[in-house]
Amino acid sequence: MTSTPTSGRDPRSSLDIGRAATLKPIADIAAKMGIGAHLLEPYGTGVAKIDLAAIQELADRPLAKYVVVSGITPTPLGAGKTTTTVGLGQGLNHTGRQATIAIRQASMGPTLGIKGGAAGGGHSQVIPMERLNLHLTGDIHAVTAAHNQLAAMLDNHLYRGNPLGIDPASITWRRVLDVDDRSLRDIVVGLGPRTNGVTRQTGFDITAASELMATLALATSLRDLRERLGRVVVGYTSGAQEPVTAEQLRAAGTMTVLLRDALKPNLLQTIENTPALVHCGPFGNIATGNSSIVADLIGIRAGDYLVTEAGFGADMGAERFFNIKCRVSGLVPDAAVVVATVRALKLHSGRHKVVAGRPLPEEMLAENPDDVYAGADNLRRQIANIRLHGVTPVVAINAFSSDYPSEHAAIREIAAQVGVRCARSTHFEDGGAGAAELADAVAEAADEPGDFTYLYPAEAKLREKIEAIATRVYGADGVDYTPAAAWSLEHYEQCGWGDLPLCMAKTHLSLSSDPTLLGAPTGWRLPIREVRASVGAGFIYAICGQMQTMPGLGSDPAAAHIDIDENGLTVGLF
Repeated sequence: MTSTPTSGRDPRSSLDIGRAATLKPIADIAAKMGIGAHLLEPYGTGVAKIDLAAIQELADRPLAKYVVVSGITPTPLGAGKTTTTVGLGQGLNHTGRQATIAIRQASMGPTLGIKGGAAGGGHSQVIPMERLNLHLTGDIHAVTAAHNQLAAMLDNHLYRGNPLGIDPASITWRRVLDVDDRSLRDIVVGLGPRTNGVTRQTGFDITAASELMATLALATSLRDLRERLGRVVVGYTSGAQEPVTAEQLRAAGTMTVLLRDALKPNLLQTIENTPALVHCGPFGNIATGNSSIVADLIGIRAGDYLVTEAGFGADMGAERFFNIKCRVSGLVPDAAVVVATVRALKLHSGRHKVVAGRPLPEEMLAENPDDVYAGADNLRRQIANIRLHGVTPVVAINAFSSDYPSEHAAIREIAAQVGVRCARSTHFEDGGAGAAELADAVAEAADEPGDFTYLYPAEAKLREKIEAIATRVYGADGVDYTPAAAWSLEHYEQCGWGDLPLCMAKTHLSLSSDPTLLGAPTGWRLPIREVRASVGAGFIYAICGQMQTMPGLGSDPAAAHIDIDENGLTVGLF
């Protein structure tokens, strides 16, 4: 064994590294993609929205190679998929290929809480970092406004006599806010005099968990968005349990107007001036966890490669990318990256405990390739999940300065054992140059003939879709349904929603529904506690265990460290 870690680390913060970079005029970045200035709506320095007319104007250009970045089951601190996505895009450009990246927008809840932002980091980040992580062009606030407008019209309908006969106990539409605030999880509205409305229990979710965020991400045009918003179900009638929609509440038109500008993708650039489409941020646990279709419809005609990211592990974001996003967009992936880190594989050995917001255990940072081998089953399973859809995987070793060459060698050997390409990437420290090996491996994989396939046909029964995901992707022995979940599945079939794809709402910290089961657990069954319908977005989601949709702040949140200096510059943000 060697006692020397793999690399040094730039002592500057990611924010300082980003500020030292040279922004090119955003019109120049767009021109590199073949997008004219007439299609841009500038938002200050370095940011612009792209008019959806770009989709039609680029339609005659060839399709780029389509690459999705996923990963193994991450630690509570993440695995660096966004940074890898940015680094890979820069690496492709560094090796003479023209690439565009597409990533999700940052939610201010995680940014000001524990997890951090969504701009990447180090020498592989999207800039301006402050803009991306804090508000950007206000898309998330538009989702908040549209969502809460529907909630207001729903409560007003109840107050005005409830002519549609909505059963208050069946109402599924809560309110949303883009903050971490545990005190809003369960509330009572309508307290006080009768003029304050109908008293009922409800609550808040974080905006990223709004069905409207997923709807925005899956819409293919403004007209399609309008139709999807009209189909949003807010509750059911008393007795007959007929669905009540936003269209019936006469709210869909206003919601569309509020979201009209938000539907246009945001164009930024990486620290090395690679074009970056930043658009939508659906919650990774209960929604698709992928950026928007309209961004991809633009990026897929904008160069040689389009690199996009799917949230969490391949069992979650990538599975939804394949079976929901690609089913709607019609785009077919050419390759998939599985991001692996030494620390995540060590975690899956079961020998270490990682807690969000706390430093990694010292023994986890010691050189120990045996721990890497011990956690290898999770990597093997996630590789299999990519292959299950007929897509060629590439393992990306996201190298940290605390890693050792022997540990990287262990990951290479694990990948070789299952016959997949593997590349070490130092993009955080070295930018595109550090991702050159990964770029070459991805380019080779994308050139191989593909055989993309969905996991299940659209016409399959909802139970069949659930069981396909549970057994073939997660490795469960079977599925158990509560009576309420079984009733909902039957009811949704009767409502005509049986052809919708399935989105499994479960923990991201395990292939199973139990976050304490690491590696690739066997001998377990998937419990389905509840099933809900996101008819506007266009999927059914089955809830496995307890899912928290309104995070809370930790004892030392990031928000406590952010300020401005004497020059008016943001400090304390990464």
